[in-house]
Amino acid sequence: MCCTSTDRAPVPILVYRVECSAWYLLWWLVSVRHALLALLSEGPKHGPQLHEELAARTGEAGQLNSGQLYAALSRLEHDGLVASGGTGAAGPHREFRITVGGTAELAAWLRTPPSLAATPHDQFAAKVLAALRVPGTDVHEVVQVHRRALMELMQQWTRIKLQKAGNDLGLGLRIDAELCRLDSLVRWLDAADGRLMNRVCDRDRERATVRLRDCFAEGRLTREELDERITAALTARTVRDLRRLTADLP
Repeated sequence: MCCTSTDRAPVPILVYRVECSAWYLLWWLVSVRHALLALLSEGPKHGPQLHEELAARTGEAGQLNSGQLYAALSRLEHDGLVASGGTGAAGPHREFRITVGGTAELAAWLRTPPSLAATPHDQFAAKVLAALRVPGTDVHEVVQVHRRALMELMQQWTRIKLQKAGNDLGLGLRIDAELCRLDSLVRWLDAADGRLMNRVCDRDRERATVRLRDCFAEGRLTREELDERITAALTARTVRDLRRLTADLP
């Protein structure tokens, strides 16, 4: 997407002609690298545990055998992002832990907008899912960092359209296509953020059950009502589900 006339201002170039296999390999390597850092941010873990959690939490382990896992860990250790419990060849009982440098690398990656040259939805999803696993990370803030970057890029394209595409139908149509693509990413982030804002954690469920027990102690609920509502609170999946349980209580 570029201008051929020498009197036009340069237009941002997005590379679409990417070899699918080469791009996928690069994305896969980067995704696993940071997925491992996210898992290790929860605490030290050994190889089999990492392989199991990688499958359960990110879905990546189906593409990763044990040799590839330890190769990725060795690379992270070589780069100073991960440290292990001893020297010598990596084995099933060798414990790995994230370093200060690894923590900084992970935090920076979570807030770095991905390349928009190809299928960025997967990259945004990888960052959001990883952020959910990193203790102390404000996932809403991570989402908003990427949203702001996309909005700034949309503003840049809009300015170029207004300044340079008035009499160039082809350029105008190409910019419209890019604006639609960026808008779809913004809407995806908004949808993800909305789901995250409604997401219920164990702490929310605990607060709800405490309030229900207090209401029972004060005579506002019967034993049967308390048991029924606590069961519903422990299985609630959204904030709305929890609010419904206490909506009729003062």
